[in-house]
Amino acid sequence: MLTLEQATELNATMVTEDHLILHAKNVCYAMGAMAKHFGEDAEHWQAIGMLHDYDYEKYPEEHLQHTAEPLREAGVSEEEIRAILSHGYGICSDVEPVTNLEKSLFTVDELTGIIQAAARMRPNGIRDMETKSFMKKFKDRKFAAKCDRELILKGCEMLGMDVKDVAEICIEGMKEHAEELGLAGS
Repeated sequence: MLTLEQATELNATMVTEDHLILHAKNVCYAMGAMAKHFGEDAEHWQAIGMLHDYDYEKYPEEHLQHTAEPLREAGVSEEEIRAILSHGYGICSDVEPVTNLEKSLFTVDELTGIIQAAARMRPNGIRDMETKSFMKKFKDRKFAAKCDRELILKGCEMLGMDVKDVAEICIEGMKEHAEELGLAGS
């Protein structure tokens, strides 16, 4: 089973840009919180989150087309590779998310971008952010406009959960790592 340490080391072989490393960490910690929600192994889900954009920096136009083989060679399991590929479903992959792990990754990938942007606008960052204030930003389509809200809502529907509940779980998971994520405020 992929550990967070292994995933972080593997990711570092391909991802060097600070904003992409930060995105991987945001998704990682949100995935850990989702795992806890579903009673699953938080570190394993974090590892999948850490590695989800493995090939993006080097192959942005061919995202996920250069992921499976190198990860397979590095000893990542087929189940773990499938989970990573599923987060691009309908965009750059035809691997449909079916497990809670896959559906969660599909959903939180974009969701964490809005959470991060909202937290950065607050004096105390994410530390005192409540879901209610996040939802105002989520509903404002001009805010963090590049984050695909339809995709997030589709993922929430797959999970059978409301976006505010998923956001609350992710915000709490990211709060625990506010300093590391640069979201502790001023």
